[in-house]
Amino acid sequence: MMNRLFKLFFALLFSSVLLSGCNTFHGFGQDVEHLGNSISHAASK
Repeated sequence: MMNRLFKLFFALLFSSVLLSGCNTFHGFGQDVEHLGNSISHAASK
């Protein structure tokens, strides 16, 4: 019983780390896209 609980705990921990990583990279991508748009807009003036 304890071994099964231990595995479940680490599975939940691992999945939460993966999901938070996806959100971080998604936000980073949006920041880079915004920066690129700002540079493009400044260069076209």
